[in-house]
Formats: sequence, structure tokens, C-alpha cells
Amino acid sequence: MKVAVYYSNDDIRMEDRQKPAISSGEILIEMKASGICGTDVMQWYRIKKSPRVLGHEMAGVVAAVGSGVKDFKKGDRVFVSHHVPCYNCSHCASGNYTACESLHSGNYDPGGFSEFIRVPEQNVRHGTLLLPETVSFEEATMIEPLGCAVAAQKQAGLSKGQSVLIIGSGISGLLHIQMAKIKGATVIATDINEYRLRKAAEFGADLVINADSYSAEKLKRANNNRLADIVIVCAAANKAVSDAISSVDRKGTILFFAVPETDMTFPSVQFWRDEITVMFSYGAAPEDLYEALGLIKGGNVDMSKMITHKLPLSDIQQGFRLVSDAGSSLKAVLVPDTAVRA
Repeated sequence: MKVAVYYSNDDIRMEDRQKPAISSGEILIEMKASGICGTDVMQWYRIKKSPRVLGHEMAGVVAAVGSGVKDFKKGDRVFVSHHVPCYNCSHCASGNYTACESLHSGNYDPGGFSEFIRVPEQNVRHGTLLLPETVSFEEATMIEPLGCAVAAQKQAGLSKGQSVLIIGSGISGLLHIQMAKIKGATVIATDINEYRLRKAAEFGADLVINADSYSAEKLKRANNNRLADIVIVCAAANKAVSDAISSVDRKGTILFFAVPETDMTFPSVQFWRDEITVMFSYGAAPEDLYEALGLIKGGNVDMSKMITHKLPLSDIQQGFRLVSDAGSSLKAVLVPDTAVRA
């Protein structure tokens, strides 16, 4: 089978490997669509473990089932989560599933940028979702990123009537915009890219501001002379951090959905006096993924308009360039070469 092996952002090689063999409790998936995540192109984050096969937003068809598998059969259309909790540790017992070591260390074999993927038993039991016929494979690749947004907004306690500043209007920012609007919040969005600002408005932001000219005073003028109740950072830039710090209201919350490469510093005395909460969100629990699938199935979040590019697996290098350049693209999805030729 063909796999795309990541060595660096500019060096992704198509290589031949044996199709994975599955054991009891496992399933083999034939990949039908695999999304390129913004974190996939964060070279400083990914290159530490290279060479490796990336891809964690994968949907496909069950090609084979191991003994003991009862919930899935050959031919089933599924989405598979790469990270799942163990449900046995102290973190899981407290409902803090994204703190589980299993969720951070587990994965399927190899990554989703492969023609076939072996799904371990734990992922079969807790991270494999049957897809309704109304949800395409390409749309299903958005279950994981939407699930992460669902989890993050739960953590932040985002609710009706709040004002929310979303810094960065790439795919993550656009998902947060739509989720915040569903909950009845007022949303202000920023980005340095005019194309993405137009998309932010299209997907429901009440006001968009170019990040190059953004200031907390502009936010206040647009928000009844108040700063934001919640600031969600979806851009891995130092300016995003400084904009977040200057834009959060007293008793407000800054949620880091993305972080810069270097460690951040905060004005601790100001945050103490103003009782500012700073939190970080990483990943999603299975329940968040099920909620995301329900939102997609119900049409509450329009995924089809967010997928701007569909490329064959062998063109993965072009896909990485599209995501890295962040020009007039939102979501790039890889599909089997045979699907494109067909």
C-alpha cells in the first residue's frame, strides 16, 4: 500500500509498505478521506518525531474485522478517532478524559495519510463512529476538529449573551464562530487574511477586524464599551497572545486553542486583580466527537462550505503548501488517488 511519510513540511515522501495485519478486536480501514490539520503543518511540533505517517482526521470503509468485533462489519462507513481515553485511570474516573495518558499516547497504525489503517482494539471500542449515509467521507474528516471546538467551549463555559473574541479565522476559528453563534453569543473575529475575514463574516461573526489594525479600543467600541467575556486564541502567533491579554474583561476567560512555539508570559498582578482565568484546550473525548457528528448530521454546522480543496493522497505536498500558506483555502482533504481519477 501507499503511505505518505512526513520528514518535514517540504519533504513528504510516498512510500510502499505492507498492508497492516490486524489482531483480535481490531479492524482494518480503507481510507476514503483524511483531512490536513493545522497542527500537521506546525513543523516545530511535528518534526521532533519524524519520519512518521501523520493524519488524524480520517474516515473510510471497514475492509476487514478481527475476531471478537461485533459492532462493525466489512463495508461499514466510519470515522475513527486516533486518540481515545482508557476509562480506567483516575483522570477518566473524574471525567477528565483529555488528561488520560492513553488519549495522549495512543494512535492508529499508521496515520491517516495511508491507503489502509489498522485500528487498535481500544480505538475500535471507544473511537469508531458509524457514519450516516447523509454525511460524506469528506465531511466526516471534520468530526475531530469540530469535536475539539465542542470540548473547548464546554471547558470555557461559553453561553448565551456573552461576548466572544476569536483570534484567528482559519478552520478552527470558523468552527468556534459557528459554535458560539449556536449558543447565542456575540462574536468578534480577527485575522490578518482578508479572505478568512470574509469567511468569518459568512459563517456568522457579528464583526470582523483585521488583526494588523486590531486594538482593544476597537473591540470596546463594537462591544458596548466592554472587553470580551471570553477570548479564544486560534492563531499560533505572539501577537495573538498580546491581543488576547489586552482584550479580556474582568472576570473573563482566555482560552488557548492554539499556542505559539515559545513559552508565554502573563501580567500576573493584573490577572490577579481582575480575576482573569487562563485555560488551554487539547483534544476531544469520545462524547465530544459524538456531539460533533450530531451537529454535522443535523446541518447545524455546514462542513461542505469549509472544505475548499480535495486532493489525491499522492499530492499531499501540495496540500501541505495550501494549509501552510493559508491563502484562499480553508480545509484541504486528501482522498485516494483512485477516487480522484474516477
